Amino acid sequence: MAAVSSSDSDGCRAESNEANSKWLDAHYDPMANIHTFSACLALADLHGDGEYKLVVGDLGPGGQQPRLKVLKGPLVMTESPLPALPAAATTFFMEQHEPRTPALALASGPCVYVYKNLRPYFKFSLPQLPPNPLEQDLWNQAKEDQIDPLTLKEMLESIRCHAGPSLCRETAEEPLSVQSLSFLQLELSEMEAFVNQHKSKSIKRQTVITTMTTLKKNLADEDAVSCLVLGTENKELLVLDPEAFTILAKMSLPSVPVFLEVSGQFDVEFRLAAACRNGNIYILRRDSKHPKYCIELSAQPVGLVRVHKILVVGSTQDSLHGFTHKGKKLWTVQMPAAILTMNLLEQHSRGLQAVMAGLANGEVRIYRDKALLNVIRTPDAVTSLCFGRYGREDNTLIMTTRAMHRAFQTDLYLLRLRAARTYLQALESSLSPVSATAREPLKLHAMVQGLGPTFKLTLHLQNTSTARPILGLLICFLYNEALYALPRAFFKVPLLVPGLSYPLETFVESLSNKGISDIIKVLVLREGQSAPLLSAHVNMPGSEGLVAT
Repeated sequence: MAAVSSSDSDGCRAESNEANSKWLDAHYDPMANIHTFSACLALADLHGDGEYKLVVGDLGPGGQQPRLKVLKGPLVMTESPLPALPAAATTFFMEQHEPRTPALALASGPCVYVYKNLRPYFKFSLPQLPPNPLEQDLWNQAKEDQIDPLTLKEMLESIRCHAGPSLCRETAEEPLSVQSLSFLQLELSEMEAFVNQHKSKSIKRQTVITTMTTLKKNLADEDAVSCLVLGTENKELLVLDPEAFTILAKMSLPSVPVFLEVSGQFDVEFRLAAACRNGNIYILRRDSKHPKYCIELSAQPVGLVRVHKILVVGSTQDSLHGFTHKGKKLWTVQMPAAILTMNLLEQHSRGLQAVMAGLANGEVRIYRDKALLNVIRTPDAVTSLCFGRYGREDNTLIMTTRAMHRAFQTDLYLLRLRAARTYLQALESSLSPVSATAREPLKLHAMVQGLGPTFKLTLHLQNTSTARPILGLLICFLYNEALYALPRAFFKVPLLVPGLSYPLETFVESLSNKGISDIIKVLVLREGQSAPLLSAHVNMPGSEGLVAT
């Protein structure tokens, strides 16, 4: 995590380059272990003491539990677990009562958790959706034992997939519930127990929150009461009452919203822009249940920021686009790298609004319309941005990057993957000194003695079973005949009594006078089988006797 503050002078530090001369480096911690994105960052005076804190919805990667973190300066002040991954975090004023302290809202799964003074205050849950009637009928039949689990699975599959197995797609209107989707993933032997456990339960279908922002209720003041605006996986937008947390308005979209921008007041007039997964941006106004305008993008949106009356959209084509609220394109700026995150930079003292774009090449570019104002170069690619008052500094830019922990986790996962692949290859080709099957519990150890040109190769073969002897084994050596000669390259193994280690000796003659050495492969075979039970690679030493002569 990095934090920089703006300066009114142009020459901040002697070592700063021209691009970074407007910023002072305040704090940098490559081991902060914060994993989030811009929508889950918020700055607010949570206690009314003039000290602004940083709120972080941490994703908790690598199997860790998601957490809500509040930072004061460079330190984590409070930390609490979250039941699901955070989707967005914001602060808003719920009421006009004194003292005027903002509440914190964090969207996670199907719920919005509201905190006041960093204490849990209210939990809003999205209303449940009506189940698929065909799905409900099938579970009712299962409850009455009218269909067996296999038939239930086939019928549920037919509801979910209506274009054949190769063109399977979810029904757009009423997808299956979590209960049915979990049932379809089970093995045949597990289905009956699952049906018996869940057939008496009612079918529940729950959506989740994908994005969240705030909308002023009736005044445009900075500390005015605001409503929460939620975007859901069910392609809906919900506006919540700031005090009772009831749904004031519900709007439908053609696709799932992922970014939201609003302007105006709910009781007067407002515009709402929603960037969706289908690559379009939809504009809605007050009292409209459906979009009024549509902006069709040529690529998927990666960010949406409103700068005054212009909607600035970042796309996967590495470009920024400026649009009016009626969908007219004003300008396009090409970026030198992929856009990872975007956010608004607003400096109230100068009336400045600009858009910040974090790029994959480690740059943060700041634009006012299509004019480039500043470029900040960071040690790593920036994954989230947040600008505002932090502590008692009015203009602070907070950035999180792909820190060392993420690189370490990636390398660790790759190491585990390579180890698993190598182990699987060893099992499949028996390239292991310990047998992998319980039917032939064997262990092989090899030892080389001597200076050369004649070496003594001793194999220690052990039957690791508890009571069963093993008979009918063979030993085979694979080697380069131009370098070595063995008097016994193939011989039978005597009866192996459980628990005892049997030394099997042979001699190896080195034929090279240049001190060249190679690997001799030792294979343990079962009579009548072509695949070895286990094997060992013996790294032969160089022959010191031949070199000396």
